[in-house]
Amino acid sequence: MYPQLRIDLAKLAKNLKILEDLAKKGACSLMIVTKSFCADSGIIDMLLGSEYLDYLADSRIENLESYADKARMSGKETVLLRLPQHCEIEQTIRWADISLNSDIDTLRLLDEEAGRQNKTHKVILMIDMGDLREGVFFRDEEEIFELCGEILKMQNVKLEGLGVNLSCYGAIMPKADNLGHFCEIAEKIEKKFSIKLPIISGGNSSSIYLISRDELPAKINNLRLGESFILGRETAYGGLIPGAFGDAIQLRAQIIELKDKPSVPIGEVGMDAFGNVPEYEDRGIISRAILAVGKQDTDPDGLTPLNTKAEILGASSDHLLMDASGCGYKPGDTVDFSLDYSALLKLFTSKYVKRVYINEE
Repeated sequence: MYPQLRIDLAKLAKNLKILEDLAKKGACSLMIVTKSFCADSGIIDMLLGSEYLDYLADSRIENLESYADKARMSGKETVLLRLPQHCEIEQTIRWADISLNSDIDTLRLLDEEAGRQNKTHKVILMIDMGDLREGVFFRDEEEIFELCGEILKMQNVKLEGLGVNLSCYGAIMPKADNLGHFCEIAEKIEKKFSIKLPIISGGNSSSIYLISRDELPAKINNLRLGESFILGRETAYGGLIPGAFGDAIQLRAQIIELKDKPSVPIGEVGMDAFGNVPEYEDRGIISRAILAVGKQDTDPDGLTPLNTKAEILGASSDHLLMDASGCGYKPGDTVDFSLDYSALLKLFTSKYVKRVYINEE
């Protein structure tokens, strides 16, 4: 059945090995982020076979629940990446060994719930170094110290470390200066409270390039990696990591109509189904293919046909339109696509897209 995601576990295993080697070079523990592939069970089982991998992390508590028991049996800890919602405090303590936090009220709720479940819950305090997403703002050092002091007084919550997130919302690049300042904050905390923070988590796949340049601050000892694993790319400059595979996951979709039609719709142009007013290039009569996948399943702008003669024209909620002139396709044929992160994320989320492990066919 189509559409289908074609998952090459062998290529993903090679991507993981490359990240393990990079993490070793940077003296970092490795946290693989499972959200982009919705904690797919086949990929999770492959990850659990890694001896170097220490953590599996996700933004959705439902995904952590699906593999928490297996992860713990394999000696891995589970991490909730998105700051916990108050409505999911009980599930956070139950399924996450560690959570990322920045709010004292949330931390107090976690402390109370951890006591009820007779657990010690570890937390990573997030510091906002200018990307302006989650975390205590780096210039508010008194607030950072006050929050650390409150956590250290808690009975059932342990301050496991500090974390920073860059290049997600504000697209601020990880650099030796901002990460160096982040490490200075960690050192001040350790000195002020006479403690040693086990985890200094220096960001995501955008921080990898600093390892090859020998510019990752020495105090950083953990990286949270998602796109670099699943798509083989560092996300600071968008380049493929040497030796990694960018095509371990591909989309295959089926052609449901193929007819010669004008390239420009006929009549007065208004809004499309999504409220946009489209513009069209006049190419004359073209071989116009319709494929059974659409915006409800993916981000069409993130798809690239592997057949270089084919070109995506646009999409509605259930249909992908493609100029297939000169491709030799017929109805019932399938077309393969490479994916960017946005397209991949939505394809894994859609319940209408089948998953196939191509090395098991």
